[in-house]
Amino acid sequence: MESWVRFSSQSQAKERVFRAAQYACTLLGYTLQRGGARTELLSTIKQLEAHMSLTRKLMRLGNSAEALEAAKRTVHLSDCVLRLCITVAHLNRAMYFACDNVLWAGKTGLLPELDQNKWSQRSFRYYLFALILNLTRDAYEIRLLMERESRSSSAKSFNSSPSSLTPTPENGEFPLSPSPSSAMSPLPPLPMLTARLNKQFCLLITVLQNNPPLLLDLLKNLCDVFIPLDRLGLYPTGSGFVGACGLTSSILSILTIVHPWLKLKP
Repeated sequence: MESWVRFSSQSQAKERVFRAAQYACTLLGYTLQRGGARTELLSTIKQLEAHMSLTRKLMRLGNSAEALEAAKRTVHLSDCVLRLCITVAHLNRAMYFACDNVLWAGKTGLLPELDQNKWSQRSFRYYLFALILNLTRDAYEIRLLMERESRSSSAKSFNSSPSSLTPTPENGEFPLSPSPSSAMSPLPPLPMLTARLNKQFCLLITVLQNNPPLLLDLLKNLCDVFIPLDRLGLYPTGSGFVGACGLTSSILSILTIVHPWLKLKP
């Protein structure tokens, strides 16, 4: 199985390029249709998109084994939240690839009686579950990094000027039990909420700027999640938006392959 995983990983870059081309065709077809292009040209673009999709399905044959191997590696992670999210996401990816392989067999005529619509919907459901878990993992890592950044900032402020840690509306912190003077003139709730939200937003920006792999993974998953949502009819967005999201996420994936340090680990 390990030799197959190594072979499969070598074709990931090509598959990402074909994916980018497929969604570029989707976006181009939508743009030409809005511009009133000829029917023959639109038909050619759709056929090219279908060929790209079928080629990608062929290149993904056996990817279920790679996803299962990845799940076996992540099941030993020490953090229980990361272990749950990443392992179950890999298992859903394995099921998605398995359904995709069956769908490929149906499209090529190997399984002529296959209900392609049912298997397509099934594969997109597994894909959506995997993306939701990936986004949950991203949110969890962002929360951990924001807490670490907040503690680090508080420690630096305490070392430089202890008085700066006095809870004020400006730093988004307020005393749990107000002093008599503050009880006489309570602060309005809106400025308190605004200061707190502003502090959290600044922390979020700092964390994402300092962690490009996490930022790229978050953007890629956010773009990808609209694809199964549209295909399943849960949140229809149209072929133009799906094409733009698919093209963007494909380019981000290619970046992580060209520059491995941009890939989020584990």
